[in-house]
Amino acid sequence: MQKIKERILEYLAVLKLKGDMKSPILCFIGPPGIGKTSLGKSIAAAINRKYVRVSLGGVHDESEIRGHRKTYIGAMPGRILQSIRKIKSSNPVMILDEIDKVGSDHRGDPSSALLEVLDPEQNNSFYDNYLELEYDLSKVLFIATANNLSNIQPALRDRLEIIDLSGYAVEEKIEIAKRHLIPKQIDMHGLSNNNFKLNDAALKKIIEDYTRESGVRELDRQLASIMRRQAKDLVTNGKIKTTITNIDVEKILGKPKYSNEIYKTANMAGVAVGLAWTYVGGDILFIETQLSEGKGELKLTGNLGNVMKESAITALTYLQANAKKLNIESDLFIKKNVHIHIPEGAVPKDGPSAGITMFSAMASAFTGRKMKPYLAMTGEITLRGQVLPVGGIKEKVLAARRSGLKEIIMCWQNEKDVEEINPDYIKGIKFHYVKNMLQVFDLALV
Repeated sequence: MQKIKERILEYLAVLKLKGDMKSPILCFIGPPGIGKTSLGKSIAAAINRKYVRVSLGGVHDESEIRGHRKTYIGAMPGRILQSIRKIKSSNPVMILDEIDKVGSDHRGDPSSALLEVLDPEQNNSFYDNYLELEYDLSKVLFIATANNLSNIQPALRDRLEIIDLSGYAVEEKIEIAKRHLIPKQIDMHGLSNNNFKLNDAALKKIIEDYTRESGVRELDRQLASIMRRQAKDLVTNGKIKTTITNIDVEKILGKPKYSNEIYKTANMAGVAVGLAWTYVGGDILFIETQLSEGKGELKLTGNLGNVMKESAITALTYLQANAKKLNIESDLFIKKNVHIHIPEGAVPKDGPSAGITMFSAMASAFTGRKMKPYLAMTGEITLRGQVLPVGGIKEKVLAARRSGLKEIIMCWQNEKDVEEINPDYIKGIKFHYVKNMLQVFDLALV
């Protein structure tokens, strides 16, 4: 969270020099369970201001923000001024939680009402319908949180200073568990007077084998399960184990839910491993290609969105156009049907990052050459054969690391994104930066 810490320190430095300033409107974007709301609470404590949280999830009435006129029965001020009245401070840290989940219907559009609240040029004279007075909100430090930037209205997004929080690496999760989660769970389960510890190896096993997330919410639940078992043992036997090992973890939590073994090798030609971004962090997906006798038809299955379907068609056209360069017999495209499938058909998949993976899977199927093991890739393609940059690189790279992959192919323009990741978290991963699909072909196939 280096960027966020720097940003808050800059804000505090200006505040110290000037004594008073218009507060910025920060917006933390990141997967669930990563600590966006907790971070707001920490900022309030650090700058010694009162903290208040306004949950905007599901709010679809404009008067929730602006207040009702007094002529209505049950009229009351808007949520913003109610919160300020409740904590009795005109310069608190106010968390506007889940700003991307605001609804709209016939009663108005709350996200449009928020424009006045969150515009530093206007909010010094915010008008509440109930008060019938202008109120100065410019001293309030607003911090919005959201999971998905694309769900925020464009005019509202323009007024926010976006700060990305991506997923945690395994090493970061171990530290978070040791410093925060374990002490909290020990206290919650009445085990404060009993000395016992989870070693790093056991924590790593819980993180890698029982959770698949960017945040730490599921990890917190798994630690709670271990604490409940410890509490039960203490009550029934009068004593508990002082150190919890990997074997104890498996006894308490059962067999591992997730295995990295399936990602490490793609044993047959036509199977490539891609990296995907989801709103809960990075993920790994297989792209399988099978050729069958037919007339050159292309079938796509696995609940794909329009963007991914177009990527597959583009990749096939590029293969056909460059068959000679790639040593593929051109009559194969007429004699064979191509079927591309992405497993887990119940999960919708879309986005502009599977282009080179689909190209590699098809190239592997047509040439009969297997994909290099321990290799994943992400990037979009063009008909000219260029590889385009994509987003969500940190989440994707951490997902590859979690899954035990050793090499990643991506666009050369994404190198700057990889440089922002702490080198300790990506040790052992080799990156190949490519400009065109011929380079991908040479790197990916054995």
